[in-house]
Amino acid sequence: MDFFSNEVLQGPLLELWDTIIAYLPNVLGALLIFLIGIIIAHVLRTVVVRLIALLRIDELAQRLEIKSQFDRVGIHLHIGHLLGWIVKWFFIIIALIAATDILGWDQVTNYLEEVVLFIPNVIIAVIILLAGILLGNFVQNIVKSAVEAAKLASADFLSGIAKWAILIFSFMAALVQLEIAPELIRVLFTGLVGMLALAGGLAFGLGGKEHASRFLNRLKRDISSER
Repeated sequence: MDFFSNEVLQGPLLELWDTIIAYLPNVLGALLIFLIGIIIAHVLRTVVVRLIALLRIDELAQRLEIKSQFDRVGIHLHIGHLLGWIVKWFFIIIALIAATDILGWDQVTNYLEEVVLFIPNVIIAVIILLAGILLGNFVQNIVKSAVEAAKLASADFLSGIAKWAILIFSFMAALVQLEIAPELIRVLFTGLVGMLALAGGLAFGLGGKEHASRFLNRLKRDISSER
């Protein structure tokens, strides 16, 4: 009986040991690939940060008042560190995909592939936000200069509305790019456009009717004089 019980126990243990020995090269290969990927990711992150610093992108963002917009909401933007962080994690996830593929973890591999495919959306969303901030500041200065040149009141108010309308539109576009409640964002976008149109109509109707009356009277006189 003892001999029979030993045979019964030794058989599964030997099979388990054989399975471990056969699987060990895959584990070692996956670890090696992952470690190499981490090293490459950190090296590329350093390269990106130094390249952005060499091109003085952050200084340009400071002059264009992009950083100041993020500082107002408590976010200290550093474009070099942000892009370096994105590049680093992109290659770490790529290395992890390769490692899980070697190990045969198909579900984990498929999930990580979806994450990698989503990263471009994040980059595009960031670009949309930065472009929106840049365009918002530009339009604000243009509207303020135009209103002041026309000697109209509320130059700061009107330029501020123009700027924040662009910022809100950019934020909504970024959320749609990230696929965060796209249907709700579209409804809010339509409502915001309608609200701005209604506000513009009321502002013109209440504050601009005198200017409109003068323009129409002048147009009437010009037509009469031509006759």
